[in-house]
Amino acid sequence: MTITSKTSIAAFALLAVAATAVTVETQEPRNPRNIEEFNALFQEYNNWGRWGADDELGTMNLITPEKTREAAALVQKGITVSLAHNPIPGVAPDNPDVAFNHTMGRTLRSDTYEFTYHGYGVSHIDALCHFLWNDRLYNDTPPSASTTEGCGKFGIQNLKSGIVTRGILLDLARLKGVPYLEPQTPIYVEDIEAWEEEAGVTVSPGDIIFVRTGRWARRAALGPWQVSGNSAGLHASVLPWIKERGVAAVGSDAATDVMPSLVEGVVQPVHTMLIAGFGSNIFDNMDLEALAETAAAENRWEFMLTAGPIPVEGGTGSPLNPIAVF
Repeated sequence: MTITSKTSIAAFALLAVAATAVTVETQEPRNPRNIEEFNALFQEYNNWGRWGADDELGTMNLITPEKTREAAALVQKGITVSLAHNPIPGVAPDNPDVAFNHTMGRTLRSDTYEFTYHGYGVSHIDALCHFLWNDRLYNDTPPSASTTEGCGKFGIQNLKSGIVTRGILLDLARLKGVPYLEPQTPIYVEDIEAWEEEAGVTVSPGDIIFVRTGRWARRAALGPWQVSGNSAGLHASVLPWIKERGVAAVGSDAATDVMPSLVEGVVQPVHTMLIAGFGSNIFDNMDLEALAETAAAENRWEFMLTAGPIPVEGGTGSPLNPIAVF
């Protein structure tokens, strides 16, 4: 079954319940299966020292001026698509702590925005100081570099000049012929490579990949659920592939990892390796529904991607509204 861009989410809601393609897979566990195997993978594949002892950009170093020029050449029609979901304003199972508040000023000509964005209610980007492993941040840096005033190293201000590169949508729900993957569905390398073949794209150095599980389509059809600990996403066995392809950053419509992670003793192995091991920023809670519709209508799964975080000195990340341009 192939879903076209004109097909409504509602029309496929019932199919999603019955489709075997979205049920949790019952394959033999894959490496890494536990914390010991994850430690070994971390040691083998991390980027510590790759760009020097003082590096604070990590895999953003892969986005060269040449890569940015190549991305700009992808613009053919000037169609722009936001990858941000409007902040969820109230309490919901996927926003239990109310991650966003908007308060109007007394004159009604000013207002205040308040974000608690590390969660599932706000589209945002993670800085390289957001995760650590074995008491070390990226590039073998001790966490003592951070204080109550912010990250001493790897803060989001390092991306003040913005990000412009080629983005690629990996629409795994479309690949499997369903409007959304069910929570806890793992995504493996063969799934990604099957999508590359179907979409006619090849992930290359400096690209940012966006993994669509259909989280927001499922929410629209069935209502919100507790995404934390219960989401479709990448399995940790994909990590060597991400490094070998030279991916500059990863984004998804949730928090990247399949959860539960299927790696005993490690809650978010993909998040951990990307940030603390590879030095890769992560785009969380992206709304990829409009992007998927536009890409299908244009029959193009690559685009110029632009993003500009708020350059808070020492910030662990930033709310974000990335823009895809076709």
